[in-house]
Amino acid sequence: MAARGPGRVSVLLPTYNERDNLPLVVWLLARTFSDSGIDFEIIIIDDGSPDGTQEIAQQLEKIYGSDKILLRPRARKLGLGTAYIHGMKYATGNFIVIMDADLSHHPKFIPEFIRKQKEGNFDIVSGTRYKGDGGVYGWDLKRKLISRGANFLTQVLLRPGASDLTGSFRLYRKEVLQKLMEKCVSKGYVFQMEMIVRARQLGYTIGEVPISFVDRVYGESKLGGNEIVSFLKGLLTLFATT
Repeated sequence: MAARGPGRVSVLLPTYNERDNLPLVVWLLARTFSDSGIDFEIIIIDDGSPDGTQEIAQQLEKIYGSDKILLRPRARKLGLGTAYIHGMKYATGNFIVIMDADLSHHPKFIPEFIRKQKEGNFDIVSGTRYKGDGGVYGWDLKRKLISRGANFLTQVLLRPGASDLTGSFRLYRKEVLQKLMEKCVSKGYVFQMEMIVRARQLGYTIGEVPISFVDRVYGESKLGGNEIVSFLKGLLTLFATT
């Protein structure tokens, strides 16, 4: 599908049980884009949430208009990577923002991503919690240690040239995201890490913007023991194959 213009940004919002957070994040996105004069669309990819997230998304479509809010659901949870592939089919922007729908990522940083991209003509702009005045708020010590440890291991083993490998708040050129999706094989939390590693392999340029990451207000975190084990397995696989 052709892009509608050089200034349009498509936001991909994968959701699962986010009925309380979704109206807030959509309102913040719409306000941020409107205040910045940026043309936008928000594509909600819901994986069969049992809590009524899709019904909320349908109401948001009516409020903001189907040119701004597009609900493109799937029947069940099929993974983050395939959610992005699904959402990209409907994206009409030249640039795509990926972010969490749980209010961990504040849309106020998106104009900074766009400024950074223009400044360096970057292929990717990644939000970083570990550089400049970036940081994490609301996590207990255990969660901070897990995140820092994961990032440290990744830096040592893969030397990716970016400071925050496990974050999921980024701006991509659409064609770059499409190419990376073709190359990436990881699932879960390793997926975001592999995207940056593959980007470096393919010679894509990466800019970084410090962000504040705030723990979710509503709902439960989806990080558990299985995800940590999967992350370690995925990290070792990337180390062996890159």
